Amino acid sequence: MLFNSYIFIFLFFPLTLIGYYGLNHAKMYKAALAFLAAMSMWFYGYNSIYYLVILIVSILANYCLSACMTRTSKKRLKRTFLGIGIFLNIGILFYFKYYDFFISNLNSVFKSNLPLLKLILPLGISFYTFQQLSYVIDSYKGECENYSFLEYAAYVSFFPQLVAGPIVYHSELIPQLKDHASRKLNFENLSRGFYAFSLGLAKKVLIADTFSQVVSIGYDHIAELNTPSVILVMVCYSLQIYFDFSGYCDMAYGMSYMLSIKLPFNFNSPYKAQSISDFWDRWHMTLTRFFTRYVYIPLGGNRCSKAKNYLNVLIVFFVSGLWHGANWTFIIWGLLHGILTVLERIFHTESKRAPQFLRIGMTFVLVTFAWSLFRADSLSDAGMLWSQLFRGGFGPIYQPITDKFADLLEMNLLYKAGLSGIMTRYPWMPVTAFTLALLTACFTMKNTQEKVARMKLTNRKILAVVILMLWSIVSLSEISEFLYFNF
Repeated sequence: MLFNSYIFIFLFFPLTLIGYYGLNHAKMYKAALAFLAAMSMWFYGYNSIYYLVILIVSILANYCLSACMTRTSKKRLKRTFLGIGIFLNIGILFYFKYYDFFISNLNSVFKSNLPLLKLILPLGISFYTFQQLSYVIDSYKGECENYSFLEYAAYVSFFPQLVAGPIVYHSELIPQLKDHASRKLNFENLSRGFYAFSLGLAKKVLIADTFSQVVSIGYDHIAELNTPSVILVMVCYSLQIYFDFSGYCDMAYGMSYMLSIKLPFNFNSPYKAQSISDFWDRWHMTLTRFFTRYVYIPLGGNRCSKAKNYLNVLIVFFVSGLWHGANWTFIIWGLLHGILTVLERIFHTESKRAPQFLRIGMTFVLVTFAWSLFRADSLSDAGMLWSQLFRGGFGPIYQPITDKFADLLEMNLLYKAGLSGIMTRYPWMPVTAFTLALLTACFTMKNTQEKVARMKLTNRKILAVVILMLWSIVSLSEISEFLYFNF
């Protein structure tokens, strides 16, 4: 089930709010938590019972292993359970996400003909696997309370963050689920959460999905693009993934807020970053902290020689790239970010001397260039795109892109408003103006968390949110998945 769908907006989420707060109001606290877990299971299994079975088996296995570690004092036995837990989680992830990639590369190198499984990747498996992996490791360290199975199941399956994050630690979510204060309907939380959800829906439906049309045409016809068209497509993808992931984070944050639960920040205006390291402190923040806590620090972090520290950074970014997808494009993308981070550490003093606007601009250019590799279906497609970037020549924007953009409902309204002349004379202007306007917004506007924290409920704001929500709902004619569902 998608956040940006009619069944979710008009049936699932209202029913969840009514049932959860209704049961809590009746002081049926365990029933309320069970209801929330059951609704989360419905949310996850809506499109495939196959996905749901995998999730339930994973929850049962990890809870049992963690319970066994909690109840034994024998270090050897604890280490055995830890090893089984790590092997189980990584093994499940490898089987579903990386087996075919691994076998296809073996076939390519050794000219073998090993069969591929061609499995369907379960939604959100990378997210809930890492979340449970952190729980298993924390159980081994003795950092987990003796949670009930219901509390654990509700924590793992909590639908706002289940399929695309944030990656939440048990200590951040379960205590809130147990807190009596969060079980009461809070109208201030409801209004702030609805505000965040509306902004997130608009980002996804009105902005990200609009950019996706430009990007899809560009990557489907790379060989026909000239240099200006390649630049436009690359920037549009940077904005598509920005508003797509930001929109999901806002909606997850807003829904949780309406349930009086606060999720950790996961997105903090990353295009305002002044370096690649700063970018990763702002983009998918909970993934960055997971790798820092469970990979970077155990490897030695920065408490070692510079050479070993640089190697640690490259390992973390290699794993990050692999986590995002079973394709060499993701792996090279991760290593590219790792190399840039290492270079930043080597030339840290020199880079700090540059003006702030230059550091922000350069970081955006590097991130955008790397995103083009992230979006490409293959390394050869990425190479072709870069070739067209430097050798495509100059001229008008690729016509199918401008034609597609002109077909949008909003563009038709502008035509009827009397702008048909200039838009016909300069067909590149609407898509270029739209891109520049949103790019400027990324560099200058406050993020949703800042807006929610400072929100004052006024008649003007209520009207703006209602209009934005209605506009987004009217635009739901073509429902699309969030990009991070694929990772």
